[in-house]
Amino acid sequence: MTMMTPPPLDQEDEEMLVPHSDLVEGPQPMEVAPVEPAASTVETQPVEEPPPSLKFTWTIENFTRLNTKKHYSDTFAVGGYKWRILIFPKGNNVDHLSMYLDVADSSTLPYGWSRYAQFSLAVVNQIHNKYSIRKDTQHQFNGRESDWGFTSFMPLSDLYDPTRGYLVNDTVLIEAEVVVRKVLDYWSYDSKKETGYVGLKNQGATCYMNSLLQTLYHIPYFRKAVYHMPTTENDMPTGSIPLALQSLFYKLQYNDTSVATKELTKSFGWDTYDSFMQHDVQELNRVLCEKLEDKMKGTVVEGTIQKLFEGHHMNYIECMNVDYKSTRKESFYDLQLDVKGCKDVYASFDKYVEVEQLEGDNKYHAEEHGLQDAKKGVLFIDFPPVLQLQLKRFEYDFVRDTMVKINDRYEFPLQLDLDREDGKYLSPDADRSVRNLYTLHSVLVHSGGVHGGHYYAFIRPTLSDQWYKFDDERVTKEDVKRALEEQYGGEEELPQTNPGFNNAPFKFTKYSNAYMLVYIRESDKDKIICNVDEKDIAEHLRVARDEDLKEQIGRDIYFDLVDHDKVRSFRIQKQTPFSLFKVGQLREVSNKTHNAELKLFLEVELGLDLRPIAPPDKTKEDILLFFKLYDPEKVKLRYVGRLFVKSTSKPIEILAKLNQMAGFAPEEEIEVYEEIKFEPSVMCEHLDKRASFRLSQIEDGDIICFQKSLAEKEEFQYPDVTSFLEYVHNRQVVHFRSLEKPKEDDFCLELSKLHTYDEVVERVARQIGLDDPSKIRLTSHNCYSQQPKPQPIKYRGVDHLSDMLVHYNQTSDILYYEVLDIPLPELQGLKNLKVAFHHATKEEVVIHNIRLPKQSTVGDVINELKTKVELSHPNAELRLIEVFYHKIYKTFPPSEKIENINDQYWTLRAEEIPEDEKNIGPQDRLIHVYHFTRDTAQNQMQIQNFGEPFFLVIHDGETLADIKERIQKKLQVSDDDFAKWKFAFLSLGRPEYLHDSDVLFARFQRRDVYGAWEQYLGLEHPDTSPKRPHTANQNRHTYEKPVKIYN
Repeated sequence: MTMMTPPPLDQEDEEMLVPHSDLVEGPQPMEVAPVEPAASTVETQPVEEPPPSLKFTWTIENFTRLNTKKHYSDTFAVGGYKWRILIFPKGNNVDHLSMYLDVADSSTLPYGWSRYAQFSLAVVNQIHNKYSIRKDTQHQFNGRESDWGFTSFMPLSDLYDPTRGYLVNDTVLIEAEVVVRKVLDYWSYDSKKETGYVGLKNQGATCYMNSLLQTLYHIPYFRKAVYHMPTTENDMPTGSIPLALQSLFYKLQYNDTSVATKELTKSFGWDTYDSFMQHDVQELNRVLCEKLEDKMKGTVVEGTIQKLFEGHHMNYIECMNVDYKSTRKESFYDLQLDVKGCKDVYASFDKYVEVEQLEGDNKYHAEEHGLQDAKKGVLFIDFPPVLQLQLKRFEYDFVRDTMVKINDRYEFPLQLDLDREDGKYLSPDADRSVRNLYTLHSVLVHSGGVHGGHYYAFIRPTLSDQWYKFDDERVTKEDVKRALEEQYGGEEELPQTNPGFNNAPFKFTKYSNAYMLVYIRESDKDKIICNVDEKDIAEHLRVARDEDLKEQIGRDIYFDLVDHDKVRSFRIQKQTPFSLFKVGQLREVSNKTHNAELKLFLEVELGLDLRPIAPPDKTKEDILLFFKLYDPEKVKLRYVGRLFVKSTSKPIEILAKLNQMAGFAPEEEIEVYEEIKFEPSVMCEHLDKRASFRLSQIEDGDIICFQKSLAEKEEFQYPDVTSFLEYVHNRQVVHFRSLEKPKEDDFCLELSKLHTYDEVVERVARQIGLDDPSKIRLTSHNCYSQQPKPQPIKYRGVDHLSDMLVHYNQTSDILYYEVLDIPLPELQGLKNLKVAFHHATKEEVVIHNIRLPKQSTVGDVINELKTKVELSHPNAELRLIEVFYHKIYKTFPPSEKIENINDQYWTLRAEEIPEDEKNIGPQDRLIHVYHFTRDTAQNQMQIQNFGEPFFLVIHDGETLADIKERIQKKLQVSDDDFAKWKFAFLSLGRPEYLHDSDVLFARFQRRDVYGAWEQYLGLEHPDTSPKRPHTANQNRHTYEKPVKIYN
């Protein structure tokens, strides 16, 4: 398989599956793993023809001379569709090659087009094919995401290093293997209708949590225990883990659509950043179970976690030659099993109980017996009813000094017999009457790489033959092959569909593989898979009063009547007769039949003695309406009361009562509106005062807004209820931060999401006292990294404020600003280059920012630089070269346009051209000279370059001794240090060490065009330059932040 790579090349970023963007921000969302088609959304399906596939090879010659930021392959056809490969030769704002599969004709396809493909992209190693880099994924392409792939495909340092084998004779080979499958109508799919189950919404990077919660929910004994955890009427779901989990489980049991998890994560004490930080399932499982175990103490469900998940094993050390044995009993909630080197679960258990011999230098100190030969091991005293197995898919690679994911094939059975081979895993103290035969309940899958990816779960809730895939919001029916065999990992080979064209097998390394297994003991399954119904569920009532409405409307809320999270809560059993719960008039706000909480309105009418009086009898004709008053002059909306009206009556008949509620004169003319909905857009309709409520479709519990009728001459910013609600719906408080201080809010502005680019910058300029708004440059916020996006917003590059605040499927309320010295439109016509000037005689490097029109040439850069730097003599000539990873890749011709020069990761170096290089004759060679050290890793000798590379002219007949003398003088190295240096001729990364008498001229080929030179003179010596502290790549998620549940 082609996934092996020589160190230090990492496979760290196979999870970075993103649509390309010129404005790629880091870190990328770890939830962008593509939608997979359901294997079987219907119980029986006809056998289908194999999907069309094709292998396409793209040969890119003169690779190092590519000057475009993007480079496209020729178009090729698969499955009747046109495709092409898109690469960013010098990275899409990252120090990696960026590569995507692109729909070639996307601009001409009809509105709403969609196509689904499974594909792999590869950079071929032309020296050792087994070191080729190949990554695979799948995606549903559409108008918004017409390309998909890997922003960080492979490090540019490895791609451009000729010794690695990816760039040979300045040529790169790229392969794409594409399988086109049927398009899946993702949005119209109804999980509840198709499967009877609903999914969980993803908050940004919470798929790991969703898969675990679904697994725990589908252990009915666990769910029942959660329902029976006591909570009080003062508990809020956002502050109580038991109540939030009860609410979540209830919604999973009764909702028709996917369920949000924000209440639960808030109860954990998590902020938005925690929700965007992908954690480890095993870590969350342990922390959550420990927290629930603590919350269950002293309640009727105390000990449930232990009963379900706790097992015990015995660690022992037994001396071989004396009568001494040490044992220690330990409990576990889950077991970590090795994957590497094990073909299946049984092999892992064999390894778990493997006996270790303590002998020789590793003898055991047995108290009074001294050092003794001994054997050490682990045996199991008992296994729990629910056995959780964590598969060690992630390991630390000491050679590469990094975490790696183990994608090896690893099998697990549908039935697991832990009594096999006469109870080889059991300790002498184990109860042999308990039959440890387990059946598989859940398979948690991780798709991606070591620094992130996507989690989902295969579960069979009732242990029947029917499996279900729980993938965030989507639930699909699956067969046993999909849940088991396809999650073993390893490689997958797809059938060849073009026998006459390219018969090479189409293989994928399966980055999707089982990460956690849940087994239930056969003898306990009837107890574990128990019935959970409404009698197990306590009802939570939220009761709102008139006072709550008056307090909240116009201050906390504008649409609807009340925020029920801020009103009093009652907790009663569902069997309680409603008559016993003393409530006056009732209004259920939600239209859902089943809700985790029943939301009520309590009406208390007071008599003259200020005591509550009985509510009036209500007939079928009576409807209860709630009324809000809008004041356009003060721009305020407030609650004024409620009325019972006859459905056959008309608004004109209650105008006097409304005027009385508002404090208006009895004959005041008023306009009446029905408040209908607020999301996704405002719907508030003017009512005909002479039409009956029934004719206007006004029903029990509806909300009526009213205001004074305006005279024609009266002008207000928001003259009526509808325009005011539109304003409220679109208003957005934006936190502005200076780009220089990205962690601190500078000021806040209340804006409208519909404000144009010009309106936004004008408001910012006014706020900071700037006369020219065009000098304001804004930068959007990356919700995932909580940092500014790397690329600013272009002048009028977006239409509205809402476009500035959106980041993938998340909306931010933060913008960064900076004040430029020239207007932004003018700046955008310029190119800014950072050039490091190396003085000819002084040991100093000065960075200069050169700002020139984009149409300028390298010659213009050099002329501009001459006005800023000190030259060794007035007629000195300069050159601009490109340095990357301590090698010279290019000398820019003076005529080259600067528009496509990328200085973000390459170093642009300017230097004087030495006199001896200006008149090179046929008996001279201009060679590259690089510093290097040797690093031996994985039995391979690696060349590591460092320091500043340089050019050197050598002459025909000149020996190494002559050249060394000139190099020592140029670099000003002491005799003692220089005597330790070794000199080598390097070609394709292989050093040939030289002697002082060797003549170098014939070894070097003449190169008229500068490129990625494959031959150079190497100076081997220790790297004594100060080491910079290692910093993690900003474009990768890490697991450094532990999972914490704070409440």
